[in-house]
Order: sequence, then structure tokens, then C-alpha cells
Amino acid sequence: MDRRRFLLAASALGLGPALAAPAPGKARPRVVIVGAGYGGAACARYLKLWEPRVEVTLIEPNRQFISCPMSNTVIGGLNRLADISFPYRYIQAVVDRFVADSVVDVDTARRRVRTAGGQSFDYDRLVLAPGVELLFERIQGYDEAARQVIKHAWKASPEETGMLRKQLEAMPDGGVFAIAIPMAPFRCPPAPYERVSLIANYFKKAKPRSKILILDGNQDIISKKALFTAAWQKHYGFGSAASMIDYRPGNLASSVDAKARRLSTEFEDVTADVINLVPPMRAAALTGRIGARTGDDGTWCPVDYRTMESTVVPGVHILGDAILSNLSKAGALANNSGKLCASALAEIFNGREPDPAPVVTSTCYSASTDHTAFHVATVFRYNPADKSMEVQKGSGVSDQESEKEFQLMRGWAHNIWADTLGLPPGYRFTNRV
Repeated sequence: MDRRRFLLAASALGLGPALAAPAPGKARPRVVIVGAGYGGAACARYLKLWEPRVEVTLIEPNRQFISCPMSNTVIGGLNRLADISFPYRYIQAVVDRFVADSVVDVDTARRRVRTAGGQSFDYDRLVLAPGVELLFERIQGYDEAARQVIKHAWKASPEETGMLRKQLEAMPDGGVFAIAIPMAPFRCPPAPYERVSLIANYFKKAKPRSKILILDGNQDIISKKALFTAAWQKHYGFGSAASMIDYRPGNLASSVDAKARRLSTEFEDVTADVINLVPPMRAAALTGRIGARTGDDGTWCPVDYRTMESTVVPGVHILGDAILSNLSKAGALANNSGKLCASALAEIFNGREPDPAPVVTSTCYSASTDHTAFHVATVFRYNPADKSMEVQKGSGVSDQESEKEFQLMRGWAHNIWADTLGLPPGYRFTNRV
């Protein structure tokens, strides 16, 4: 295929610019990427695809990739944790160096990172895809001992996602499940309401006398409200005297008593058999240590959307949930921002200007039962006039839940897992949903 046809094909696939081969003998740029989630892994993979001469070091402490998107299907009993867990071996084969460790220090002046294991790596550009830091200390009583019992399940793992599922299975019929939702912004705004939907679906079949109590720190359902409430009304009696779901907005959790299984807000104390307490969050601690977490009273990291470079720490690019933005804090957006960053770095290393008006997309599916789902899809384009990402015409949500969208959700998951991690064609997915 000639270069022109390749460029056209790559553009149609959303792969961004194809780059010419580097000049012989030119020094290899060094990029260190911290975090191999949706943003970091995608950035590493596409940077090597578009500019192979870049020396990419990918640092990730976890032994395998466990997907936060689709983790609610595990909590609801539709999938197993193994169904949303994947090896890193395919992305390891792509990068120059995969380091199974965590970063403890970054010297931005010397452009060097240091790991917990004592290794150091120099960089020309640093990419941080660190996710979020959960602020347990802002909930009185949510100490380490309490966290052994009261789960957040906002970072997918056996200890969180798997344990919350076990607690629900052990709960007696007629018991109460309570979920406390922090004030926005937080990672994946639709996720708490999807979690409620899938737990209600499980209760309806296995524990029909049980109830779900939602203590929402926000004044209303903040994502896909019409779709969630319609589904709850149709399937779980929401709004009626027989409703399985009791929704209480403007009710921010302030303390927890793990032994008494009691949640407290400014207005009330409630007890429940199983408590799912999601704490407030901010950009991961590493971003704070290097001074990049300056936006929204030191909570999130401002970036230049054309490159995802920090606006306060030169040479450091930040991806995914950690950024200060109107962009969705979602897996699909992290994946897209990783590609945007990879494209920008490839241009920079070749002495060219990055795309002056890049486009990113985000698609998020939510299951409402074990056979229906709906989605929100958003297209953002950079506006140079005010240096913002603007929502484009055509973005929007489903008209209603459907079985077709449930199947599309499954296909979306397979595609983004394969795209992020470089899973080979024919990879055998095991998830039922």
C-alpha cells in the first residue's frame, strides 16, 4: 500500500497521522510512561506504532490489567473477575522496557524517575497515567481497619470488586444494601447508578425482599438520569411504594462505623447489611508530588489539550482521570487521550507541530438489567480561541434501553480491551456479558 492510501486508511480508522521513517543516526527520544491502564497502555502502544524509534519504558505495579469498565457486571453476578482481567504480555512485547514496579519519585529538573525497587530511568518526555487517589481521610472512621469491611470497589481488584460481590451473596434476603456516592467530579459518573441497577437485577432474582439505599452527595443523578430512572421504574418499581430502590439526593456521607455498619450524613444515620462507600477523589498522589495537581483547588491537573502536556510542569504529559477538564473521566476517553498524546509526541520528536485542533471521543455503556443497556457518546474538538475542548454536534445519549445495546456493550468492551492492550486477533474472551 502506498503512503497516501495508508494515510487515508489510518485516518478512517481513527489512528491519527502516519509518520515518516526517522533519519538514520538520529538519537532515540526517551519516553517514560507511568501506568498501564487505558491511557498509559494505549499511549505506549500507539507511540511505538507511529514512531518506532522512540524508546518507550512503561512502568506498572499491577501484575495484570483488571478493567474498571464492566466491573459492575462482576458485582451484579453477570461476569467473573477473571472475565475482565487480562495479561500484560502483549503490551510488554511492544515496548522497549516493561517495568513491574511503582514510581516513588520524579525529578522533573533532571528528568528522571525512580521506582520503589531502586531503579532510575531518564526521560525526554514523561507521560503520567496514574488514575485517581481515593481520599478516605475525608470520611470519618474510614480508616484501614474499616476498609477491610467497607468496600469502595472503585478500583477493580479481588480485594474490592470480588469482596463486594461476596458480601452481596452472603447478605440475607430482606437485607439492605447502601451505596454512598461522592460529589462530582469523580471517576466514571454513570458507574454508581449502573451498579445500583445491576445489584437490583441480582436482588430481584435472588433476594427479592431486599432493598437498596442510595445516599448521593449530589443534588440529583448526574449522568443519564432519564435513562436510569426509566429503567428503575420499569424493572424495580422505582417511585412506587414497592420500590426496591430508595434514592436520597443531597446526602453526602461524612462518617462510617464499620462495626455497627452505620453510615452518617449531615441529615441522618443509616444502617445496612452491606455498605459500599465511594470516597471523594482527586488526581493520583504522584501528580501532587511534582506540582502538577493545581486545578480545582489542587484536585486535578490542567493540561494543554493539543498534547496533554501539563500547563505547569514542562515535559510531563498527563492522561485520563487525573486531568482537569470537561472531558469524561472514563476508560474510553483515557484510551483516546493516550492516542492523542502519542500522536503529539511523535510530531514533536520529528520537529513538527502537533494537530492544532485534535478530536477525541468517549463512549460509555451502562447496563440496566442482565439483558438491556444504553449509552452516551460524546465527540470533543479543541477550540484554539479559548483553549477548551468543545462538545460537537451529534453527541448524545440513547433514546431508551434495549437488548441490542446490551450486545453492543459487549462488543465495545472487547474492542477497547484489544485496542488498549494489543490483544491479538482471535483472542478468546471469556466474559458472558
